Amino acid sequence: MINTFTKSLLVLAVGGLMITGSASAQTSTTSGAGPGVVDPGHPRVNQVNGREENQQQRIGNGVKSGKLSSQQTANLEKRETSVQNREQKDMAKNNGHLTKGEQKGINRQQNRISNSIAKDKESNK
Repeated sequence: MINTFTKSLLVLAVGGLMITGSASAQTSTTSGAGPGVVDPGHPRVNQVNGREENQQQRIGNGVKSGKLSSQQTANLEKRETSVQNREQKDMAKNNGHLTKGEQKGINRQQNRISNSIAKDKESNK
């Protein structure tokens, strides 16, 4: 009973984080130049955001299936938040865009998280 309750709370928490992450990634969506302006049509930003959404879905699926523990989920979510914060800082420096170098760095970070998601799910089969 407690295990089911814990899993339910975890699913709700991850769902809330997914919604919050999506909302924060889409705030201030106007196209134009200026510090801190987000350009939702920018291909590098779209690519990074697409990967973030995909990884959030993978984490959510791992929680629902019981393949990710609450500790693993918390660690992955913390790392995802770090990527989102980095993306926002990088975009603020470049009028709402990401440079190729910044995108490459964010992708490296996302690759590490992606590998961790897979390993964590595999370890809890």
